[in-house]
Amino acid sequence: MKNVLKIALGILTSIGGFLDAGAIATSSEAGARYGFRLLWSLAFGTLCVVFLVEMAGRLAAVSNHTVADAMRERFGWRFFVFPLTAELIVDLFVIASEIGGVCLALQFVTGIAFRWWAFPVALLIWLFIWSGSFSFVEDSTAILGLVTIVFVVAVVKLHPDYHAIGAGFIPSMPPKDAPSYWFLAVSIIGAVISPYLLYFYSSGAVEDKWTEKDLNVNRGVSVIGMGFGSLVAMAVLVVAAQTLLPAGIGSDRYEQTPLMLSMVLGKTGFYLFAASVGIACFGAAVEASLSVAYLTAQSFGWTWGEDLPPKDDARFAMVYTVFPILAAAVTFSGIDPLKLTLFSMALTVVILPILLLPMIVLMNDEKFLKSHRNGWLSNAVGVVVVVVAIVLSVVAIPLELIGG
Repeated sequence: MKNVLKIALGILTSIGGFLDAGAIATSSEAGARYGFRLLWSLAFGTLCVVFLVEMAGRLAAVSNHTVADAMRERFGWRFFVFPLTAELIVDLFVIASEIGGVCLALQFVTGIAFRWWAFPVALLIWLFIWSGSFSFVEDSTAILGLVTIVFVVAVVKLHPDYHAIGAGFIPSMPPKDAPSYWFLAVSIIGAVISPYLLYFYSSGAVEDKWTEKDLNVNRGVSVIGMGFGSLVAMAVLVVAAQTLLPAGIGSDRYEQTPLMLSMVLGKTGFYLFAASVGIACFGAAVEASLSVAYLTAQSFGWTWGEDLPPKDDARFAMVYTVFPILAAAVTFSGIDPLKLTLFSMALTVVILPILLLPMIVLMNDEKFLKSHRNGWLSNAVGVVVVVVAIVLSVVAIPLELIGG
């Protein structure tokens, strides 16, 4: 029964962790511009992240090492400094985009420009992490994130053509504007396979003191949890395709996106959209800020742990204090949150290979995994993911310049 409850909590956590500013922005724009055609990219990203999250959790449960710990120990500091630096830069923009999502939700309901909310939101993120335990942070954002199920409800009320939806899972060439289509596809994959999620997940498994007895729980959380989060993201795309696309309303600005639920649920839909965006982005901002602190502390061998009093891991606390402030400064500058989100997703794709390739090597290392090393299926999927990540990292920036 205890394991069932852990898996249930993992499903809830995926709602808060999977659906963030990146998933909402890319899914809504994809639906508004190309209908169901880009569902395949969400499905592919989900398959990849299921395997990667399972690997990160298995590594932590068997070796008591996080992904960052194991990479630094296995490959040495001289190698690890490159993924560390790249990840910190990208995560700064990711946190800024998440803060921007929360600020826009507040703008929707108050009318006060989003930039003025940037530092108050950063302060709230810091207070949330500073005063809470790991379980509190994870559980509270997950349970509040249940509001995002409203997108699934909206799909049911719209009665879409499910055969057309099914066709969207088959990759096809766009009818027009190919660079923008492929840029969105790349951005969607970047939104789903966020490296900070792997660092956060493995660190959480160590904080929760997972052992080999928790491997079945890890599989359940990876498959069911990530799959359920993906279902919500797909629902965002389908709702946008059913509402914004027929009305000829683009989704090139966040301010247009609440219309997708307003058209289905009226004024209530508007406020539910604001709540969904605000809560999902806040949860992601908390997780990304904690992930940066985990990554930095583990890289330099500092004491770390969300369950420790801040005075016992002061440098760890310093990181999750400084990064939200820096990210808030980016948001306060007035950069369009949607453009910032898409840009951060493209950057995420660029750095994927320098995380994924060494991670696949780690998952075959007997020193860390013992008899729980990758099997042929995990390795096959891992190779495909790495090859695709390399290709995407090469084309991401050109597509950003041409089609973004």
